[in-house]
Amino acid sequence: MKLISHRSFPRAILHVDGDSFFVACEVARDPSLRGKPVVTGKERGIASALSYEAKALGATRAMRISRIRALIPDVIVLPSDYETYSLYSERMYGIVRRYTEAIEEYSIDECFADLTGMRRPNAMSYEDMAARIKRDLDNELGITFSVGLSLNKVCAKIASKWHKPSGLTVIRGKELHAYLECTPIEKVWGIGPNTSAYLHTLGITTAYEFACKDQIWVRTHVSKPFQEIHAELNGSYVYPLILGRKRQYASISKTKTFTPPSRDREFIFSQLSKNAENACIKLRRHGLFAKSFAFFLKTQEFNYYGLDVKLAQAVSAPQEIVSHMRRNFEAVFRRGRQYRATGVVLMDLRHSDAGTMNLFDASGKADTLKMILGAVDLIDHKFGKHTVFLGSSLAAMTAPAHYGDRAEASRRRTHLLKGENGRQRLGIPIIGSVS
Repeated sequence: MKLISHRSFPRAILHVDGDSFFVACEVARDPSLRGKPVVTGKERGIASALSYEAKALGATRAMRISRIRALIPDVIVLPSDYETYSLYSERMYGIVRRYTEAIEEYSIDECFADLTGMRRPNAMSYEDMAARIKRDLDNELGITFSVGLSLNKVCAKIASKWHKPSGLTVIRGKELHAYLECTPIEKVWGIGPNTSAYLHTLGITTAYEFACKDQIWVRTHVSKPFQEIHAELNGSYVYPLILGRKRQYASISKTKTFTPPSRDREFIFSQLSKNAENACIKLRRHGLFAKSFAFFLKTQEFNYYGLDVKLAQAVSAPQEIVSHMRRNFEAVFRRGRQYRATGVVLMDLRHSDAGTMNLFDASGKADTLKMILGAVDLIDHKFGKHTVFLGSSLAAMTAPAHYGDRAEASRRRTHLLKGENGRQRLGIPIIGSVS
């Protein structure tokens, strides 16, 4: 194993990972939940996040809530509050930006930061910066974070997972081999179960054994993504941080689960229409067009039925997606079958300046449609999302997604501040106990 530099930090990459982030946000705003088995995902009927106490009692992600209640009678089950989780996420990014502007917002509960060259501006070592960032995050948000500092993103990920929860691990270049010897190959970021199983057949069980292979062996046995991981495990800086807000997407998907399940054709199609509107809102926000899409229905038995559609021209208008779905809906929908969820996935995305044309260009309707969508986006920005929506989405927009126990709304939606309404809220989480 040969590192590219003898220095401890030729690059200093930090990885910040929130511990049980969604549940931690709930605990941060309601300290009475601390130390108790807490699960979020009530509205879906399956666990989306769990406190460490719930995990210790046997609950796991995606486990049915009914099963968790039977396993842990005193479990506290809450509806997911993604609005509040996003607010805490933005605060997390903001705290890290005090120390460096080079931030990759990797996901809602984790980020990478490049601290290289920031020792003099911050008047502290990289190790002290990592410790200060963790202290500020823990103290100001009331949430614990696991933090790793190392030479690159792959190694920083290994470091952040070394001591969870609430750990701070620094892996310097000269110490890297010792950590890799204790890291199973399947625990390396970017190496999934299929690849790890394949590497096991080649006698590779640890990250260190993989890192020690020479370039000829690596090029012979694994594809480019894993060659890049191999380089990072040897201390190279291969994966640059993607700075700023994410603008590149391979696809955009929107799904929605509803209870009770439904056989109503128009209601189910309306849910698909709403999926398409939500996906196209995000598409236009990033200046993108979709050249193909897929839509699917999910039955009460968790079976999926769907269809891929290729478009003659790239589009960003939900009207065009909905029109194609309506023509193909009968190929997927079966009368009498109960459905519990719908989804739309927009694919083959390209930017609006890529010379794509609209289906309406030939008849001169493209400019009119663009003006309409621009006006809709302005209205939604001023008065809240879905102030204006398609008639085909009416049933989904006006009917609650859930009834009964799953219909409980998050605290952020039920406890509004002065001046807020159902469509518009301030970027402030509601603090206090759950009523």
